Amino acid sequence: MPHGNTLPPGQRRVKGFPRFGTHLHRPAPAVPADPVIEVRGAVTGEFDLPLTSLSSLPRKEITADFHCVAGWTATGLRWEGVSFATFYRALVEPALPPGTSITHIKCRGLDGWEAAVTIEDILADDVLIAEHLDGHPLDSDHGAPARLVSPSQYGYINVKHLSRIELLTTAPVIAEGPLIRSHPRGRVWEEERHGLLPGRVVRPFYRALIRPIRFLSSLGARENDKSTVRRGVRDRETHG
Repeated sequence: MPHGNTLPPGQRRVKGFPRFGTHLHRPAPAVPADPVIEVRGAVTGEFDLPLTSLSSLPRKEITADFHCVAGWTATGLRWEGVSFATFYRALVEPALPPGTSITHIKCRGLDGWEAAVTIEDILADDVLIAEHLDGHPLDSDHGAPARLVSPSQYGYINVKHLSRIELLTTAPVIAEGPLIRSHPRGRVWEEERHGLLPGRVVRPFYRALIRPIRFLSSLGARENDKSTVRRGVRDRETHG
């Protein structure tokens, strides 16, 4: 895999790290007082893991670029959290029935976004459950309280506000239509942007969507700011 200042095919650097997504016209979801990661699917018994349970696992920090499938890249982001492979092997794998072969893990965020990841991809060395970005706890725009970070895959795999994982023994059913169909792996160096068409073919169409999606995403960010102000006022009225 190329390293250094080389970007994957079809990607362009962008300043900062924008809030970006077709569903982000809505404000970010509220963070529960005691957040958990629900573990569902092919386990002996379904259970919930408090996010605080991550504190018992070794911490890991990586510096990596973030590649949006639309064609922009935020460079040099410093993520800190727990290796997903460590999390999986220490806290999830012991709950599998003997002989169970997991092929995919479907991740879901508090905002309803889902992505199914092959077991091979999600157990890669650079995949994290991240809780910090550039030395600070994740904010609402970037996935608080914890998110999946998989630098070798496009952003739609990197589920924000991680709240649920579902263990699957077969590939999930494809529910998307043919026009905008996510590639099931979304690997950036292979330019797997689309599930049916070559990546270079859809580049112009995806790039044309950047400006309107950034506008819609900014609406949700403004709602986040308003909610923060309202919470601050309520807190002052309660405690002031």
